[in-house]
Amino acid sequence: MSAETPAETPAARGQFTYWRLRFRAWRGGRPFWAGLFILLGGFPIAYFPYANLQIGHLTLAMATTAGAGSLIIGVLLGVLGISLWYQKHVRVFAGVAAILLALVSIPVSNLGGFLIGFLLALVGGGMAVAWVPGDEPAASPAETDRTDKADAPPEAALANGASEPNDLSGTSPTNGANGRHSAG
Repeated sequence: MSAETPAETPAARGQFTYWRLRFRAWRGGRPFWAGLFILLGGFPIAYFPYANLQIGHLTLAMATTAGAGSLIIGVLLGVLGISLWYQKHVRVFAGVAAILLALVSIPVSNLGGFLIGFLLALVGGGMAVAWVPGDEPAASPAETDRTDKADAPPEAALANGASEPNDLSGTSPTNGANGRHSAG
């Protein structure tokens, strides 16, 4: 019998590395940290209006008249945070909505969850708006054996007097039209 436990086997370490690298690749293609900040910002905003703080034998109820509003703001922030993870194309909408909900939580929910939830949602919303997807690695065209690397247009593209290969107007100084069109 070896003293090595099943969790410490090389196969288990390989599986852990595999899943860690997969998670890292998944996380890198979306605004993960923005979603996490927004999601974490929703918890104190929704929790504190319903919490009871006990100091010794003294119970402080932090319930506010807008407890339902606090719960709605917290749940919406949680939904926005998770939607940033799975639908990265809504990043601007989710970021702006998170910033607005964080601002609304100041008067509604005990100063935005005692400023903890407010700051987390505000930073996460800013990160979501600022996040830009990275460029996909493009397949580079195969190199040719041509000696001239210039982008000279082919002869057929410059037919009919066009001065550029994409000039489809038919009006160029080479054909005598000089920018004037005939009506027919």
